[in-house]
Amino acid sequence: MLDESAVCTQEPPVAGAQWVLADAEKIYNLPFNDLLFRAHSVHRAHFDPNAIQMSRLLSIKTGGCAEDCGYCSQSAHYPTGLKASKLMQVERVLAEASKAKAGGATRYCMGAAWRSPKERDMEAIVAMVTGVRALGMETCMTLGMLTPEQSARLADAGLDYYNHNVDTSERFYGEIITTRSFADRLETLANVRDAGIKVCAGGILGMGETIVDRIAMLVTLANLPAPPESVPINMLIPIPGSRLADAPPIDPIDFVRTIALARILMPRSHVRLSAGRTDMSDEMQALCFFAGANSIFVGETLLTADNPGEDHDAALFSRLGLKPMALERECPAAEQDAAE
Repeated sequence: MLDESAVCTQEPPVAGAQWVLADAEKIYNLPFNDLLFRAHSVHRAHFDPNAIQMSRLLSIKTGGCAEDCGYCSQSAHYPTGLKASKLMQVERVLAEASKAKAGGATRYCMGAAWRSPKERDMEAIVAMVTGVRALGMETCMTLGMLTPEQSARLADAGLDYYNHNVDTSERFYGEIITTRSFADRLETLANVRDAGIKVCAGGILGMGETIVDRIAMLVTLANLPAPPESVPINMLIPIPGSRLADAPPIDPIDFVRTIALARILMPRSHVRLSAGRTDMSDEMQALCFFAGANSIFVGETLLTADNPGEDHDAALFSRLGLKPMALERECPAAEQDAAE
């Protein structure tokens, strides 16, 4: 039986054990007010509840991806109308990073539409990492699958985070992607972690998965050897021409419940309210922040999708009394853990 007091602690219900799907389901299905209270209590115990991490995302290589991810505008398998581009020049990436820093972003995320990076591209990728770090920003890359050798090279360059989402549950994964397996995803996460790079891994809601699939995805992440330091939760943006172009929208309350469960299962992780914010009301976003989301992408574009503009985000932050989070390297973990 679930020890309900355990949901306000860092650990699963039994010390030293992993989270069990049945227990996570019980937490998810708590009365909404009880779930939000517990999630916010966990959040407040580990973070400043009014500080939001500001990240900027840039597509450094767009379109033409060999993967068949059913949600993606960049897959070469679907007639989405997106043209493939070559890898961006390093100088342009650094110029965009400088603009992002001037706009208040502390983390710069760079994404390439690849199954995996080729050796000929690694020198430029490394130069982007070292250049962005030299600007005083945290760095994050998402480049598809990585080998141990590629992971080590990025770690040597100083890469702070690597994003590689599991997308959904292992059960439902094959319904969305067939060109690589769920195990392939986990292998890349292990390679990255073993190289000493922090992990950014989350998923997408609204692809036709069940509520249990969403819960199972979060349990998988929470039960990794170390939970991801960053957990992006995306709401599907149906892309015309993609396989999921006609997917029905997710219920907003179900989305907030998922954010709350992510916070409870992974207390010390940054939970990022990611793609789909253009279709969220201010009130829905406010509930997500209360439930434990404490990271967003700023700027008008996420890779190829729209994102709320900075003016809108600034106005929302002002209404809610929120502030940008300090750069992690400047903010000792003890200060965050002690935040009340």
